[in-house]
Amino acid sequence: MEKESRSKKSLCADDLRRRILTECLAPGSYLDEVELADHYGISRPPLREVLRQIAGEGYVVLHENRGAQVAPMTHKTLRNFFVAAPMIYAAISRLAAQHATPAQITRLKECQWAFRQAIRSGDAGERALGNERFHSIIGEMADNEYLTPSLRRLLIDHTRIGMTFYDPRKEAMACVSATAANQHDDFIALIEAGDADAVSVLAVSHWELSRGQIESFVTPESITMPLGRAPGVAEQRGAT
Repeated sequence: MEKESRSKKSLCADDLRRRILTECLAPGSYLDEVELADHYGISRPPLREVLRQIAGEGYVVLHENRGAQVAPMTHKTLRNFFVAAPMIYAAISRLAAQHATPAQITRLKECQWAFRQAIRSGDAGERALGNERFHSIIGEMADNEYLTPSLRRLLIDHTRIGMTFYDPRKEAMACVSATAANQHDDFIALIEAGDADAVSVLAVSHWELSRGQIESFVTPESITMPLGRAPGVAEQRGAT
C-alpha cells in the first residue's frame, strides 16, 4: 500500500511538472487541490507533499490560505531570466565537460535522438520537453550543488517561453530548430572530448540562437535595454 502511494505521488509530481512545462497549466494560475486529488487518485495530504516538493524546485509557489500557484512569469522574472541564462548555461556546460561520465554521455545521446524525432514530428510539446531533458542531463553532468538548482529553475521558464512562441510551421522556426539540433550534437562531441573551453563558448552561442526570437516576443516596448546582455558576459566569452 505504501509502495503504491509512493508510485502515485511520483506519477503526480512528474505529470504536474510536464503540464506546467508545456503550459497546460498556465503561468500564474491557481491549482484546485480537490480536483487534482481526484484526478491523480490520491488524498490531499500526499498531494500537498507533492506540491511542496515541486514548489522547492520552482514549478509552483505556495501561498498561505490560497494554495499552490503555478510559478508566474512577470516582467521582472523574465528580465532576470535573460540576464542569468548565458552565464549559467556557460558555467554548467564547462563543468559538464570536466565531470561527465560515459553513462551520462550515453543518456545524452539517447535524449538527442528523441529530440530530433520530436522536431521531425512537429510536436511542439515533445520538442520543448526534449530540449529541457537534454540540458537537465548536462546539469547532472556538471554535478554542482550551487549551479544545478539554478539551471533547473532557468529551464522551467525557458521551456515555457519556448512553448509560447514556437511554431514548427514557420520556416524561420524550422531553421532554428535544425541549428539547435546540430548544436546539441556539438555539445555531445565537446563534452565527450572534455573540451571545457569550447563547450562554454558553444553554450553562449546556443543561447544566442533563441535569445533574439524570445526577446522580440516577450520584451515590453518600454524596455529598451537589450535583455540577456548581462555585465561580464562579453568578458566571459572572451576569456573562454
